[in-house]
Amino acid sequence: MTLFEQFSYGKLTHPGGQRDIDGVEWSKHPVFNGVELKHIITAQDTEGSFSYHLVRIAPGKKIGSHIHETQLETHEVIEGGGICACEGETWSYEPGAIAIIPARAKHEVTAGDNGLYLFAKFVPALC
Repeated sequence: MTLFEQFSYGKLTHPGGQRDIDGVEWSKHPVFNGVELKHIITAQDTEGSFSYHLVRIAPGKKIGSHIHETQLETHEVIEGGGICACEGETWSYEPGAIAIIPARAKHEVTAGDNGLYLFAKFVPALC
């Protein structure tokens, strides 16, 4: 089992309980083709304070240029590779990389030949 699969089938422990991540459904990104999301913990669970998501991007696909007006976003690269373009800089995404994207920063993420697997966190919650 790959490391990303271990995350996908793991458990989320938080005050008040535990959630089997395996039980959370994957959903297609509403805008970007080849991008799927697993909303592990959402605004509903955290009173809007934060949200956590697993993200898988198919080889050569991308989360196109966008801005989050109010959310600080972090990416932890679990598997695969690619790049993140943020505010005129280009960051290499490889396993172990962590990126911090401030609110109102224009950014996009492109997967490499083997796809890209991220753990994304938003403060306050994205959804």
